Formats: sequence, C-alpha cells, structure tokens
Amino acid sequence: MADWVTISSLATAGGTLALAGATYASVRSSNRSARVAELALEEQRRPVLVHSNADDHAQKARFADGHPLTIPGGGAIVDSVREAVYMAASLRNVGVGIAVLQGWQASAITGADPESQALWRKSLLAAEQPEVTDFRPLTRDQYIASGDVGVWQGAVRDPADPLFAEIAAAQSHDLPVMVDILYTDQVGEQRTISRFALLPEEGRRLTAVARHWYLDAAAPR
Repeated sequence: MADWVTISSLATAGGTLALAGATYASVRSSNRSARVAELALEEQRRPVLVHSNADDHAQKARFADGHPLTIPGGGAIVDSVREAVYMAASLRNVGVGIAVLQGWQASAITGADPESQALWRKSLLAAEQPEVTDFRPLTRDQYIASGDVGVWQGAVRDPADPLFAEIAAAQSHDLPVMVDILYTDQVGEQRTISRFALLPEEGRRLTAVARHWYLDAAAPR
C-alpha cells in the first residue's frame, strides 16, 4: 500500500521548493527592475559640461572682489593684475541635469618651445583621473542649467601661490592653460571631472573640452 504520509510530505516539500524558487526569481527580477529605474533616474539628473559654441551669447562674470570679465561664446579669459589672476570659460551643459560646480585645478604650459608644448599636450590628453584632493573649492555656488550655457570662473589671489606666477606667465606670453572642473548633479551625486584647454587664438582664447571622468560610475569610454 502507498505510504500516503510520505507522499504528502514529499509533495509539500516540492511545493515549498517551487514556491521558494519562484519567490527568489521574483525578488531578483524586482531588484533588477529597481536598479534599472535607479539608473534611469540618475541619467535624468546627469550633467555633462563641454565648451560652448562660438555663436552662443557672451556672458559677464564678476568676481568676489568686483573684478569684471566678459566671456564670448566658445571663449575663455585669462587676466592678471598685481593682486590676482583671473580665469573664466564659457561652457555648455549638454546633459539633462543641472551641473553644480564644486571645485577646480589648473596648470599652464611652461614654455613656447616644442618640447614644452609636446609635454603639455601629453598632460592634457592623459587618461589618468585627477586626484579630487588637489582641487580648489569655489568661493561661491556656480550652476549651469541643462541645455544652457554658463560660466566657470576661478581666481588665485595669493602671489606666493606657485599657480599665481604660472598662470600670470601664461597670460603674459599667450600660452595655453589647462583647467579641470569638478561638478555634480543637483543633489551632490554623480561626481564628474571635465578637462578643458584655454587656448590662445588670434588675440583671444578658445575653450576646448578634452576629457571626462565619472568618479561614481563606469567611465564614458
């Protein structure tokens, strides 16, 4: 005769195992869906900064000490006085989220000779991600809306700072300047570094984007 108790127990165990498998699959599917939704939300907030276009409108910037600059579309300004050196670049946010600028670092070519220029170009296009700890904080909030143009501006006001002499010399001799800008989305996430060259061109400077690094996600390349 059939052992109905054993059969019943096995059937119950089988049903429980099937239910557990279905539950596990459902949880994994829910987790994947939640992650996809999270990534989609992040992309809806992601800013991406590049140089603006030559036909974009000029923008005026005023520094905390009152020093004014007018930056043309697609352009940049490097200006120096005895007390400070000033830099500004016209940028466009081609991402879908607001760009909140957080910090910057800069360097300039050390000479006009071919060797110095080659070394500077190599540094400009280097793939190594810059160290966030080397960035200088902004003294006031700077935002660039999605699909809009805006200005990054930075200044060095300490003549004893090595960067002061470096940027002043680049301005005086019409040499290129490299600027890394650290920015986030509007909630302080999705940290991104974009590298720009401020290039001398027939008595003015052009802004040109060179590199992007995502600090909290897979790189764009």
